[in-house]
Amino acid sequence: MTLQGFKVELGPTRDQVGRLAQHAGLHRVVFNHGLAHVKAVMGQRAVEKTYGIGDAELTPAVGWSAPALEKYWRATHGRAYPWFVAEGLSSRVPKEACRALAAALSNWAASRTGQRKGRRVGFPRFRRRKNGSRFRMDADRARPVDVRHVRIPAVGMVRALEDMSWLTDRIADGRARVLGSRVEARAGRWWISFQVDVDRADIDARRVAPVHGPVVGIDLGITTFATIAADDGTVTKVANPRHLGRRLHRLRRANKALARAQPGSKNRAKAARRVAEVHLGVSDARADFLHQLTTSLTRSNSTIVVEDLSVAGMIRNRSLARHIVDAGWSEFRRQLTYKAAWYGARLVVVDRWYPSTRTCTTCGDINHDLRLADRTWTCPCGAVHDRDGTAAINLLRLAV
Repeated sequence: MTLQGFKVELGPTRDQVGRLAQHAGLHRVVFNHGLAHVKAVMGQRAVEKTYGIGDAELTPAVGWSAPALEKYWRATHGRAYPWFVAEGLSSRVPKEACRALAAALSNWAASRTGQRKGRRVGFPRFRRRKNGSRFRMDADRARPVDVRHVRIPAVGMVRALEDMSWLTDRIADGRARVLGSRVEARAGRWWISFQVDVDRADIDARRVAPVHGPVVGIDLGITTFATIAADDGTVTKVANPRHLGRRLHRLRRANKALARAQPGSKNRAKAARRVAEVHLGVSDARADFLHQLTTSLTRSNSTIVVEDLSVAGMIRNRSLARHIVDAGWSEFRRQLTYKAAWYGARLVVVDRWYPSTRTCTTCGDINHDLRLADRTWTCPCGAVHDRDGTAAINLLRLAV
């Protein structure tokens, strides 16, 4: 069984949109309610320590676990938020909101003590409406009932705008089960994502990568998104679609219109939606491009070699940050990883310090003077190198 996401767009009625928005607001309220309690207790303990009060006499620390936060919500929501029961909202949303807050606090604590890898995680912030409308439900509380309808607690039967037969057929014969769901709104449209534990054996067997198929080395870049060197001697360059760059003029116009609109007016709401629609178009185009490229690579090659790029460090270069983020290198690597496991391809990740660009493919000499602006360079042995092609060939040779 494999964990997999399955996302479809919803077509709710006007009343259902209101109920979905209520649950998104409830998720935000519960998260902020618990966070305010945690901050209040932490602040009180900090003040008491300044007065010299001993640890044994300090205000008791608040529990950060999801059950402790959920217990606090149950004890206080009747007085603080009586509309929760009056409106008949689902009790599963507060449960998941408490889990989200517990995970955020746990990540902050682990990052603070050095127990969590990656970039340092800050203390959780209060969620605001402009941060997005979303909520989660555990297990299969929200689930597809047929190929075109999803049942969501306290909302009802919501129409799906996409066919879900791939999922419903597998649920019906026991090859898949829903572990959780997430409902979100973007640009005035609603989606639901199911986390599914699914048996992919039949799919992966039909689309398995060739055992003795081609071996490729891939160098990622900005001018050229990917330079692919194959073991048959061919070098293929995939152009960078520049999803954000090509729509930047539309985004600027939309943001100007938003800045000129009167706060609180209907025109401002329309302008905000137009900005969101541009961002959604960029996101969808990038996801479609990356999915098509990674699927093609993992199905047709037996071994794929890529570099372990430090994207977080590279975007500190303000001149290149937008272009790097627009390319989506991290998402490309993530998709390659799980799709290679699906289709049986071998993914080799080379250390980020390996001088793939600087190493001559003819004599093996390393050019220590190569600059980022140098797109081609000549080795003392006389070989002329294209920066991206040289890197891809050197990565390929590590696997061969």
